[in-house]
Amino acid sequence: MNVPFTLEKISREVVETILQNPASPHRHDHEELIIVTQGNPTHFVDFTAKPIEPPVIIYVAQGKVHSFIPDLETRGWVIRYTNEFIPQSGFNFYSGFLDEVNYKLDETFCSTTINDLCEIMVRENAQEPVDFNIIRHLLLAVLSKLESATKTQFLDEKVSGNSQLITFNNFLKILEYNYKRQAGVDFYADKLNMSSRNLNLISQVVFGKSITDIIETRKLLEARQLLLASDKTVSEIGYELGYNEKSYFTRVFHKKTGTTPTEFRKQMQSVIS
Repeated sequence: MNVPFTLEKISREVVETILQNPASPHRHDHEELIIVTQGNPTHFVDFTAKPIEPPVIIYVAQGKVHSFIPDLETRGWVIRYTNEFIPQSGFNFYSGFLDEVNYKLDETFCSTTINDLCEIMVRENAQEPVDFNIIRHLLLAVLSKLESATKTQFLDEKVSGNSQLITFNNFLKILEYNYKRQAGVDFYADKLNMSSRNLNLISQVVFGKSITDIIETRKLLEARQLLLASDKTVSEIGYELGYNEKSYFTRVFHKKTGTTPTEFRKQMQSVIS
């Protein structure tokens, strides 16, 4: 990506062009937000087809292997930006702990507020020279609106802003520095000065998953990145992520993804090479 920001409207002409030459699964060096306002597109993530029900946001983190296939009725926006342009967002933060980040949107909100902001960004991006500072502020406004609109679906609205959410986010921050350890719930509970039972209860209320599930998801998301981007053996990757035995790492990976680490690497490399 040669520029820090691009925005494309998903019009009928764009859809027809894509359908004439569908994109194969690929990964890119930027963040991507696909805002789908109508239609019935399909999103492929790690070779798994996900039907999309609009209005919805699809967040694609840098390096994620995916492809987006619209139908003729698909409309919306595709926003691409570099990490340097927008260093951190809620989408980016939580993407490390989920297989995919999709959020349902309110139809009125999608057709008014987001549409208006995107149209303004299109006009600003057409100026010569482009003032990326203005676009950055507009994009931050879009991200803020989107995160606000999706917060009650992604994080239980009853806990948003209170101590449980703060505790959970602190857990995720600690996990990001320690997920490669052979550490379970007790380790993280001790770091947070609380019982394992209470930490698990908070995780279920806020995120709908157990602490063990979140730790495992984070490990396996990293495993997939390493299988794609490094020459390390499956055993080396498993050991780096705290799995002492290759067979155990392979069983966990297969249970989560439906394929073995070796099969996953072969499939991905055949597509993106």
